Amino acid sequence: MTEPTEQAAGATAPAEASPSGPIVPAGRVPHMQRPAAVQPRPRGRAWHVAWRSAGALAMTLLVLAGALTYPWLARGRAWFEAEWRYDYALWALLIVPVVWWWGTFGQDRRRPRMRIGTVVPLRRAPRGWRIRLRDLPGVLRAVAVAMFVLALARPISVLSDQSTDEQGIDIVVVMDLSGSMQAVLDADPDDLPKKLKLPKNRRLTRLDTAKVVVQDFISRRKTDRIGVIVFGKTAYILSPPTLDYQLLSKLVSGLGLSVIDGSKTAIGDALGTAVARLRRSDALSKVIIILTDGDNNAGRVSPEYAIELANTVGCKTYTIQIGDGAEVEVLQGYDPLFGNPQYVRRRYPTNPELLHRIAEKTGGQAFIATDAKALSESMHTILNQLEKTRFEASMAHHEDLFAWLLIPGVVLIGLDALLRALLLRRFP
Repeated sequence: MTEPTEQAAGATAPAEASPSGPIVPAGRVPHMQRPAAVQPRPRGRAWHVAWRSAGALAMTLLVLAGALTYPWLARGRAWFEAEWRYDYALWALLIVPVVWWWGTFGQDRRRPRMRIGTVVPLRRAPRGWRIRLRDLPGVLRAVAVAMFVLALARPISVLSDQSTDEQGIDIVVVMDLSGSMQAVLDADPDDLPKKLKLPKNRRLTRLDTAKVVVQDFISRRKTDRIGVIVFGKTAYILSPPTLDYQLLSKLVSGLGLSVIDGSKTAIGDALGTAVARLRRSDALSKVIIILTDGDNNAGRVSPEYAIELANTVGCKTYTIQIGDGAEVEVLQGYDPLFGNPQYVRRRYPTNPELLHRIAEKTGGQAFIATDAKALSESMHTILNQLEKTRFEASMAHHEDLFAWLLIPGVVLIGLDALLRALLLRRFP
């Protein structure tokens, strides 16, 4: 066989038949034509997308199962009975598929590209394990977003009421809100259980001191059910006996002379109302504490009949008389020029005999308090004299569960950032 001679410039080479393709001029290769042996299969790309989608979904299920394992191990079946406080936030789960696609297949379209003549050698090159995990960061981010949305909906575990035997007594504190309670009852700040913030030049009244002492009395109790009744011309229930001391203390702190009609004092009605609240109590010890500074001059129930009711129910009644009937100073108004408070002296009648009779006939004890220290000591002396009984207390327990969802979400976000920065970085 003779060697082919070199063709002159511009001459056309004779055509040669190609055993594996169409006849083309010798020495030329058609533009962008690939050898038949490396032509992609018609279904090659579709199968590649299908396998990649299946792998991404499998990773998603595995990551989701791992993220839910921690909450399940922490609280178990409590998740089936959980209440979603902000259930409308669960609509945000609709963005999770978008985040999933954006972090997996969407990454391919957002990466910079470089055009090269052929990628055949790259296609034939071996692939490492990193190419198979390229969708893992997007999966981690999507599952983390799902966990954050679930935490945002704030699941709450409402546990069944827990019944425990407590040791204590049932107490109803009856507070006088008549106009005489505006009289000044000066007190040494050291005698008060807590400091009060009063306007400049304003002095403590009987009601101010009584509120502080009652709040301190409530805070010192642990297993006693306590209720509060207020009275003036008529008696009202502020709170039935309860173990919710925080709420009770807040209610007492908001009391004022303008809350009810305080033009008169209905001690009989107040005692009768307190007995009515305790008549169904299952405690062996039922106690009523009356704080007043006046005489019974109103109401539909006489003190004598209220005493009979208390004896029928078995309520011991302790009375605390605030003041001794002497002249006291009362805030009349404020100086229009300088705004200083102006006080006048008045006398409010008391009936210590009535209070002693109520206490004696019901098995209690009567006290007279002329200052804050005596009032506080009287309250605590009463409690130290009382026997205790056991009763069943039922309290509902609630627990926030969002933290158990938030922690896996934070871990997944951190793992996503580490993988993108160190192991699964994309070219370029």
